Amino acid sequence: MDRPLMKIDILTLFPGHMSEMLHESILGRACSKGILDISCVQIRDYTENRQNQVDDYPYGGGFGCVMMAQPLKSCLDAVTAKADEAGERRRRVIYLSPQGAPFNQETARRLQRDYDHLVLVCGHYEGVDERFLDACVDEEISLGDFVLTGGELAAMAVADAVCRLVPGVLSDPMCYIGESHWDGLLEYPQYTRPEVWEGLAVPEVLLGGDHEKVRQWRRLQQFERTRERRPDLFEAFQPVTDQDRLLLREMKRRSGRKRLTEATCCRPARAEDLPQILRIRDAARESLARHKVDQWQGPYPDDDAFLQDIARGEGYVVLHGGDLAGYFALTDRPEPAYEHIRDGKWTEGLKACVLHRAAVAAEYRGSGLSDALLRSAEELTRSKGCRCIRVDTHRKNKSMLRLLRENGFRYRGNLLIGPEPGHDPARQCFEKVLKESNSGAASAPAGKPADPEKTSGDME
Repeated sequence: MDRPLMKIDILTLFPGHMSEMLHESILGRACSKGILDISCVQIRDYTENRQNQVDDYPYGGGFGCVMMAQPLKSCLDAVTAKADEAGERRRRVIYLSPQGAPFNQETARRLQRDYDHLVLVCGHYEGVDERFLDACVDEEISLGDFVLTGGELAAMAVADAVCRLVPGVLSDPMCYIGESHWDGLLEYPQYTRPEVWEGLAVPEVLLGGDHEKVRQWRRLQQFERTRERRPDLFEAFQPVTDQDRLLLREMKRRSGRKRLTEATCCRPARAEDLPQILRIRDAARESLARHKVDQWQGPYPDDDAFLQDIARGEGYVVLHGGDLAGYFALTDRPEPAYEHIRDGKWTEGLKACVLHRAAVAAEYRGSGLSDALLRSAEELTRSKGCRCIRVDTHRKNKSMLRLLRENGFRYRGNLLIGPEPGHDPARQCFEKVLKESNSGAASAPAGKPADPEKTSGDME
């Protein structure tokens, strides 16, 4: 490389510590490769007095001292002359000032795109002689509506934000394209190992290996996070792709639904829970009918089915705050109908629990509560000494089919349930072999983002 792609000179009274910071990690490696050239220059070296004085009292009186124009101009002349020895550059002289224009990602992109030599001037004391600013500075930049002791911290922030956009500094442009503020949105949430930490689980969609679903999930989280944390940015955002418009419509449709603001918990259902359980059942039944799914459209499941679950100790409710938000039945008793599975088979040699009558309240659809319900069922399965969990659902119940697959359940075959005149008895069977658990129940984390496609609570 003949010369660095970006040269930055920082005029400062404290070059040592700044240089150390700017030559570490990613920027340091880029400097070593010759992609960047970052220099921190001592302004005192260009004074014309024996005391190396760079400041003096302000005309008109007032507190503190003002940095003199002469040392700053002499320092600027020196760094520009040295830079031009390697050829003329596209230069921009910037003064870091609380009176400047607010710095943002678009400014960083502009500076990287339009210039290859930035001179960052760090003020100190009560500021800089205005004549230097008028004669020598092209632009003033502020980090925000607050005041720092000097411009050094702001200069390092600007240098870092600009330099990481220079080709070759990061390994791939995708490293910064998806980050906060690149297209006017905040970044999506990130997770790493372990899969479950202190009872909080990584969203299942990130574990499934479906890259398109991961992309959609992340984009939706950008929209939701920006709307919640930076409504000013969200208001200004203009979608340019059909996919973004579709996701924004979906987000608007779900905006009236509840969000998980704290961890869920699971407990055995009680007889006094029955009215709320039936409300969940009725809402699920209506939604299944609306989506033309012939499931729960006859007498089943009637009130007695839930009362029997409760009497046997096999009915469970999922709670969020003060709400009874979901219900399911879980039994380790053999399910006779499952012995007649066809077009496949169950995993042999494993004791299994069977999940029945699972649904979440309508107001919690799309919130991630369905995932929390399944995790609770899995932990209860383990507590019963079982290694796998089995469930069946209607072949047209797309929300349940999607939920099962994204939570690690595998299709095992088909079966016909008991006769219910006038209704479709065909069901698809799913099974999940459970991993060993080291950290207890994985309740849904507070505010856990929901999968953009999980919009229904019509589970079983």
